[in-house]
Amino acid sequence: MSSQSLYDEYTRVMQEVADIRYAAAVLQWDQETYLPPRGAEMRGRQLATLSELAHTRFTSEAMGNLLDALSAAGGLNPEQQANIALSRYDYDKNRKLPPAFVRQTSEAVNASFHAWIEARKQNSFAIFEQPLARIIALKQQEADLLGYTTHPYDALMNDYDRGLTVATCDSLFTALKPQLLGLLGQIREKNQIDDSILYQHCDRDAQWKFGLELLKRMGFDTDAGRQDISEHPFTTSFNSRDVRVTTRINETDFANMTWSCIHEGGHALYEQGLPYGAYGLPLGEACSYSMHESQSRLWENNIGRALPFWQHNFSLVQTFFPEQLGGITVEQFYKVINKVQPGLIRTEADELTYHFHIMIRYGIEKQLIDGTLSAKDIPACWNDCYQQYLGVTVPDDRQGCLQDVHWSHGSFGYFPTYSIGSLYAAQLYAALRAENASVEEEIARGNNHRLLEWLRQHIHQYGRLHTSEALCTLATGKPLDSAYFIDYATKKYNNVYL
Repeated sequence: MSSQSLYDEYTRVMQEVADIRYAAAVLQWDQETYLPPRGAEMRGRQLATLSELAHTRFTSEAMGNLLDALSAAGGLNPEQQANIALSRYDYDKNRKLPPAFVRQTSEAVNASFHAWIEARKQNSFAIFEQPLARIIALKQQEADLLGYTTHPYDALMNDYDRGLTVATCDSLFTALKPQLLGLLGQIREKNQIDDSILYQHCDRDAQWKFGLELLKRMGFDTDAGRQDISEHPFTTSFNSRDVRVTTRINETDFANMTWSCIHEGGHALYEQGLPYGAYGLPLGEACSYSMHESQSRLWENNIGRALPFWQHNFSLVQTFFPEQLGGITVEQFYKVINKVQPGLIRTEADELTYHFHIMIRYGIEKQLIDGTLSAKDIPACWNDCYQQYLGVTVPDDRQGCLQDVHWSHGSFGYFPTYSIGSLYAAQLYAALRAENASVEEEIARGNNHRLLEWLRQHIHQYGRLHTSEALCTLATGKPLDSAYFIDYATKKYNNVYL
């Protein structure tokens, strides 16, 4: 069989596996948006079956033999070679997880998610404790199956950003923490901003329509995507022409929905920018979760909390909410939306204190995975950390350790990518501005075309061809450097708190 024939067979199998995985993803999306409560049990079975099928198909001996043959074959172009190398890496890693374990994990995640929903409704961590303990035990087992050199948490973080380790994160957070504390100390000496204007009643339907219009103005293609409501905002994609985002609406918190839409819109634009022709192949997938978060955090903060963006979009705000926000200027609005103040909720945090929310979760996850902390101890540990890091008292479980969906999904190792993504975002935005000095003038006129084109050219088009660090170096000329974030934040907040 020729190299091209072998590669065509590889593509067929990979796309068949993708079909199964994305069918499961559709069911997961439905689970978080429209599934009736009594459908939860059977949905768990359906998801477990599809997860096991996809895993078995991908890790079969036939697939291994095909990858071996392609690895030894000549005549493949660089993109084809890259796909084979990345699939080989994925194959070897996934072969370490038995199909029965994959099914067991899927079933546990389904039970955990619905327990989390109920626990939030009743504001009681006790409802979530045992399902979460089961997830933690499975994640400990997964780390052992995958293998690690230094810390079991390394094996889990590697799923979200290849090569990311505890040593790297510890070093990063150790260096970042004093710089953030220094900035916060300077801000505390300034007069605090009154942001009460954001907490007036804003009609649910008006917020929904406003959020959709913001997404469109960012460049989100609504013919290739949609928005819905969920308990926790998220983005999922079944291919680059079917990308789903969700938001949540609080009628007395305008910021909640607005920046959820912008954040998830950043994720969605990345997914819509991935190569459609590489469906099911590594080069049709995102680089990493850290790079994914760089896109959402860049749009949410570097753009979506910057003055140029609102110089164009503030008239839209006042059209939808004339009574609530019609009496202030865009400059006043800019300062209000950038108020820095420690709080309870990660997704509502300002750019500076946000990193402490991540450090707290990162520290707890490490201890849960290495066994030095158990599920029953999470609320007390969480509450102590919030007092220590942010100086805030956690009043209840819903606003504390039940606020994030990630643990119910089994997503241990994800949280560090939020901070790392924010650092990448600042560095990418600095490189963009260096190449296009007029980009902020363009954004102020409502022209996001060259901004999005830059991201498509420097990030989106490559899929998984490069690691996060290599892609950052390719796009900016340097590996990740937190100094870009500190420089950006220092200049911005000196201006906000003049």
